[in-house]
Amino acid sequence: MDFKLFVAVFGTVFLAELGDKTQLATFLFAADKTASLVTVFLGATSALALASGIAVIGGALISNLVDPRYLSYAAGTGFILIGAWTIWQASVPG
Repeated sequence: MDFKLFVAVFGTVFLAELGDKTQLATFLFAADKTASLVTVFLGATSALALASGIAVIGGALISNLVDPRYLSYAAGTGFILIGAWTIWQASVPG
């Protein structure tokens, strides 16, 4: 196993997931006093593992058709556009 790659992927995904809507939804499920915390954890972990699996398979398939460098450009542009849109939405009064 490539430990450097593992750390890069772990760090990137961990930071991307902090405070996003997935974590907030999980937080709300766990806040329910009647909810089993183990069930919430297993459900959230399974969902993230499945979504990650789809991303890995999709990325592997698409990289056979498109240069990964261009995928990086597209992803970076997407993140910039989402960030700009978020900032613009926050600056629009009420």
